Amino acid sequence: MTAREKIEYDVVIVGAGPSGLSTAIKLKQLSKKNNKEISICIVEKGSEVGSHILSGAVVETKSLDELIPNWKDTDIPIKTQAKKDKFLYLTEHKSYTLPTPPQMKNHGNYIVSLGNLCNWLGNYAENLGIEIYPGFSASEILFSENGHVEGIATNDMGRLKDGSEGPNFEQGIELKAKQTVFSEGCRGHLGKQLMKKFDLNSANQSQTYAIGIKELWEIDENKHNPGEIVHTTGWPLKSDTYGGSFLYHFGKNQVSIGFVIGLDYKNPYLSPYDEFQRFKHHNEIKKHLEGGRRISYGARALNEGGYQSIPKLTFPGGLLVGCEAGFLNVPKIKGTHLAMKSGMLAAESIFELIDKEKEITLYEQKIKKSWLYKELHSVRNIRPSFKWGFWKAIVYSAIDTYLFRGKAPWTIKHDGSDHNSLSEKKHFSPINYPKPDGVISFDKLTNLSFSGTNHEEDQPCHLTLLNKDVPIEVNLERFDNPETRYCPAGVYEIINNNGKPSLQINAQNCLHCKTCDIKDPTQNINWIAPQGGGGPNYQGM
Repeated sequence: MTAREKIEYDVVIVGAGPSGLSTAIKLKQLSKKNNKEISICIVEKGSEVGSHILSGAVVETKSLDELIPNWKDTDIPIKTQAKKDKFLYLTEHKSYTLPTPPQMKNHGNYIVSLGNLCNWLGNYAENLGIEIYPGFSASEILFSENGHVEGIATNDMGRLKDGSEGPNFEQGIELKAKQTVFSEGCRGHLGKQLMKKFDLNSANQSQTYAIGIKELWEIDENKHNPGEIVHTTGWPLKSDTYGGSFLYHFGKNQVSIGFVIGLDYKNPYLSPYDEFQRFKHHNEIKKHLEGGRRISYGARALNEGGYQSIPKLTFPGGLLVGCEAGFLNVPKIKGTHLAMKSGMLAAESIFELIDKEKEITLYEQKIKKSWLYKELHSVRNIRPSFKWGFWKAIVYSAIDTYLFRGKAPWTIKHDGSDHNSLSEKKHFSPINYPKPDGVISFDKLTNLSFSGTNHEEDQPCHLTLLNKDVPIEVNLERFDNPETRYCPAGVYEIINNNGKPSLQINAQNCLHCKTCDIKDPTQNINWIAPQGGGGPNYQGM
């Protein structure tokens, strides 16, 4: 094989989400202000910037105010200001209004499509002279002889399913850098490798996660109330399962509706997707949607470990930013402002030390002195308290918030990794979920068609099994194949193969949510990047 083409930059950034784009923009701003040329490249696996971005989203603009102070004078897609918060506890047939926790009050915030916002930030970055390459997956970390990170390589394009070179084969490119910033989002596949190689989790607790499943609806204009925000807890989840919903009115007759379930749930028969579909039939929710139509669908894992789970953020030649590092405020249900701030602090640190130090430990020092760190510290005990059950957690959270004001003299530990939380099938009975009606609720594959998901089918499978026997010998025998339920895209399917069950992987369905990589009980599923440009193509999400 011929040697790969090599291109050198000062900084390479993996992922064009809020943190990666903020890193690039801040770094370029500093370079222009100080007349110091710094070459910056961003690689993005989505077909365009924003096409793989999915979030609620209500955005707190604190970081944006710092990064682009005049953003209100631009055409940025931030238009709908939050006006009314409602927090409901649901039973199967009733709803009860609860006091809105202070972390969830959204005065001054904006309801947005985060994908559209990232697309705008991408254009802003390019106008500053930053090179962005959408449709290119970073598939490999490049290391120097002494083990330092010195860039990434993009995925080969045009390989066939058996790994051989197809007629349209194009070899990946090596992008060398003085510093490489990893901003892949939650559960980045390169980030996993870095955490293992450099032992970045040696001083923190295990990261914990949730799956967020979302639909975008166009509703009756007479029901549309721009700026209305509804959060719910309770039904359809049982009190031992962490989760809840969001419903945001924004844009032109649009509603963003979604359901989030902590991946530390125990019941192997639970299906996050089906819980979401069932939830939409509650009278308090259905009234928003009746007469409307679902126009987009998607899913994504999100970090829930918070302060306790922040890894070491630097290593020789690189840094972790945004959700790659777990910067998300769970009680606030927001991470964009934290992701952006982490990228800005990374940029400041890189600018100061790029020619002086290989490992820029200044970045972690800046993080720990910032409002980002203080914010995560103040809410650190809320999420882990739910391991005691819903009502005990509600009481504790009120005490922690109102009495101690986030300054309790203790830190509650998480209960370990999510994949270890799943109990065996013998302790549970299958859940009989209602059949979707095709109006308010939908089957997985129908909804999947509204995500724009597409992969070249004749390419190596990006959902790899470490041991091909485990799905049947362990997952089926002990857990009744939970991967067929926790996946929100119908990727995993048990088929009859000559009278014997076998696992079929429909990789072309994959939404890149990473839930399988997180929740598989034996950690036998390893998600790696497919060829660039594949996956969802979210519109307005």
